[in-house]
Amino acid sequence: MKPQLHGWLILDKQRGLGSTQAVGAVKRVLREAGYPKTKVGHGGTLDPLAEGVLPIALGEATKLAGRMLDASKTYEFTIRFGEETDTLDTEGEVVERSERRPPMAAVAAVLEHFTGEIEQVPPAYSAIKVDGRRAYDRARAGEEVEMKTRAVTVHSLALASERFDMPVRSAFATTAGRPDPYDPSAPLELAESVTLTAHVSKGTYIRSLARDIARALGTVGHVTYLRRIRAGPFAEEQAISLDRLGEIAKGAPLQDLLLPLEAGLDDIPALKLDPDSAQAVRQGRVVSELPHPDGLYLAKLDDVPLALVEIIGGTAKVVRGFNLPDVAE
Repeated sequence: MKPQLHGWLILDKQRGLGSTQAVGAVKRVLREAGYPKTKVGHGGTLDPLAEGVLPIALGEATKLAGRMLDASKTYEFTIRFGEETDTLDTEGEVVERSERRPPMAAVAAVLEHFTGEIEQVPPAYSAIKVDGRRAYDRARAGEEVEMKTRAVTVHSLALASERFDMPVRSAFATTAGRPDPYDPSAPLELAESVTLTAHVSKGTYIRSLARDIARALGTVGHVTYLRRIRAGPFAEEQAISLDRLGEIAKGAPLQDLLLPLEAGLDDIPALKLDPDSAQAVRQGRVVSELPHPDGLYLAKLDDVPLALVEIIGGTAKVVRGFNLPDVAE
């Protein structure tokens, strides 16, 4: 019999597929491959029109899905200027048009105003609940939806061409080799669209960010391309396609694709325990007289994760326990 599965599968979600559908696809593949019934969840919804990194938690890793929802994310997205839609992406109806196209220099200059802690109004077409109902359900029913402003953090925001730290000739030159737009002899380059990379906190709506950037540039716009390139500790280089996942159902080994549970905790230091202390943690009891600084730790016995524990004043208290088999079992 195949073993119970615990860990992470990182999917490269394709456009048009919902996050819940992706979870269903993983369940189906595991069932067809003959694995025991496994609890499956995802670590952060991606809109059907978005693509990219979707962490899928299996077994005991589902206990960490909430932490993944809280993690920061990095997106690459394209804003097309000239039209704003009611959904703020390509799925909606055009609600406003503008003939104005911003100079690339203006785009580069405005980004710093959307970096750091900012206020934004989420899209009416979003999963946020308004008076007990999803905002998108109200919007689709033709209701006027008033969304409340929320505070979010944009850790970094740059032209996608600068994603790999390309050198620039001045603060306003958009890419290496392009003329500084403040040189009066340089031709003015107007942007029909622009692709940006944003590292953002949880709760940030890229569609709202795109809307606000366009408006700040004196025009309107909407998102035509959205890809999540990082979710918490998981990067697009680790992601696999649904086709690759489907090979598991045909007998391909899963071990090469499944990341361990602790891969979702790369920012949490390990706390090595002896067998007696490990038994206490497994039973939910506190462990005292630890010489470690206060903070969150991953308690382990040898290589087996036991629990997330919080140490305060030398005493470790279980925050979230894991029921994983010992290596010897």
